[in-house]
Amino acid sequence: MTPGNNGEHTPNPPEGDDDPFGYLYEDGQAAGATPPSGGGGYGYPGPRSSYNHVRAVGDRRPNTYGTQGAPTYGQQVPPQQQAYGQPNAHYAAPETQPGGAPAPQYTPASRGSGGRSGGPNTKGLLIAAIAVVAVVAIGITAAMLSGDGDDGEKKEAGSGATQGETVKPSEKPTKKPEKPAELPKTDAKALKLEGGTTTASDIDGAKADGGVYVSGFDKVGAQVTWTVNGIPKGGSYSLHVNYGVPGKDSNATILVNGKKQTRPLNMKNFAHADEGDWEKGWTDTWSVVQLTKGTNSITLTCAQSDLCGTTGANIDKMWLVEGSNG
Repeated sequence: MTPGNNGEHTPNPPEGDDDPFGYLYEDGQAAGATPPSGGGGYGYPGPRSSYNHVRAVGDRRPNTYGTQGAPTYGQQVPPQQQAYGQPNAHYAAPETQPGGAPAPQYTPASRGSGGRSGGPNTKGLLIAAIAVVAVVAIGITAAMLSGDGDDGEKKEAGSGATQGETVKPSEKPTKKPEKPAELPKTDAKALKLEGGTTTASDIDGAKADGGVYVSGFDKVGAQVTWTVNGIPKGGSYSLHVNYGVPGKDSNATILVNGKKQTRPLNMKNFAHADEGDWEKGWTDTWSVVQLTKGTNSITLTCAQSDLCGTTGANIDKMWLVEGSNG
């Protein structure tokens, strides 16, 4: 249907020409209806549009409004694209409007928090965390020091160190080894002489004070006795005797507290003196004896089976050594 075709369904204009759309019909135009001024009124195209015919509902042919670049019927108009970072031409900031919000002010806090005002104060939090750690460390140190002080007082109270002594805590004072007790010694002048024995000093080489020695120990029954005091403990001891022989071997029986010992005292010619050379024949020997703690008597006797009865021997000095190793 065209605007010039009234048809039987053409609406009649209302009386008084109040129909706003009367200008679309011939009878309305005859009645004096005029379109709105300025064009485009009531949703109809303005004077620049070329209106050719009425399109049926659903018709999607290109529009014939004649406007260059106008979208076709049914096509959605895409929104305007705005370059990133460029201001929107249709947007006006609130602070530019009368009575709008004031412009934001620059503050150091907004800069430090990445441009956001009111952000967390990381420096303050860090200082608070360090302060907490310091307080905990001080408390632990104080507890350790107080514990060490108690232990130190206990150790100091229990230690036997006096002022001036230096004892390291990790070291125990070492006890010095006890010096062996000096055992008794004797010579010819302190011996008890029996069986024809006597003292003499005419043969040189004797080690006793004044060169005094026991002579006459050359017959059966001759004997000398040494009373020993101050034996620290019972056990084995080595009896040393300094003697002289005339270039020949000799021996004698040993009695300890009246008891005969297993082995006799060996008085060999260790000096390798010529026979009859008493001066060169001085030497020493030893034998193991069993002593008791305290006082003991040691006797050298010339028994029937001993060589001293025929060879003879001179007795100079006697002394003891602890143990059985000479």
